[in-house]
Amino acid sequence: MFDIHKLKTLCKKAFTPVTIMLIPHSNKRPLNFKMPSIGIFVSIILLCIGTLYVLSVAVDAFEYQAMKKKLNYYSNQFSELKVTMSALKNAENEFRKLFSLGSKEKVLENLDTSGSGSIDMENIRQEIEKTIKEVSEINNYLRLQKDIYLATPKGIPVEGAITSPYGKREHPMSGDEDFHTGLDISASPGNSVRATADGIVSFSGWNSGSGNLVVLEHGFGFSTFYAHNRMNAVKVGQKVKRGNVISYVGSTGNATGPHVHYEIWKDGNPVNPNNYKEGRS
Repeated sequence: MFDIHKLKTLCKKAFTPVTIMLIPHSNKRPLNFKMPSIGIFVSIILLCIGTLYVLSVAVDAFEYQAMKKKLNYYSNQFSELKVTMSALKNAENEFRKLFSLGSKEKVLENLDTSGSGSIDMENIRQEIEKTIKEVSEINNYLRLQKDIYLATPKGIPVEGAITSPYGKREHPMSGDEDFHTGLDISASPGNSVRATADGIVSFSGWNSGSGNLVVLEHGFGFSTFYAHNRMNAVKVGQKVKRGNVISYVGSTGNATGPHVHYEIWKDGNPVNPNNYKEGRS
């Protein structure tokens, strides 16, 4: 039963003023100001949230700078490639001029053997081999970055309201406190459920309390789960792209209404899907 007396006592404690004193090292008078207890608590929470946000931005900036540095390096390599191709073009033009003279005698008479206009084919061959290797490294690097992007979940599988967030909650059926390892997204029955990243179907079928369940493996440690479907639209081993329809909204298994229970796992552990709504990893 709701106890109004306890609520009044709690509110009284929350708004009890606390005096904060700042003592300067000089001879100036100390500064005093009062703040309710709840104000200090809220300030600490806001400070923590601000710190986490700054750290998140710093990590993104660091990753961007690392990629920018790598791409600048490859840009320089392309510039060297351009110089090499120019040398090859000049060599081709010299050969064409020589062999357009029409006779062996004229070719030998006009051949420059002083070294200033000679063609160093060995050096050009080495430059070509170096360039081919560097271009291959560029392709491999960009291919890896694209694969990571396509394998990283982005957005949510269906449009709708979040009825149960990730984290601690009161279980809707048992009433007990438990840890919710995903998001519950309410949607109309039969709406399309879409893959949030490229992957391969590792499970598609009935799974007890999850009802009709689809599990996708994306590589780079990522897996996603889509539960309580009315019907699954994919089979095990099938490749899917981000945005492909994999099932339809239902309320199978332990569900109180039509919705999608959506989970993201990274390296064998559940992670908060909210961190991947805009494609951040």
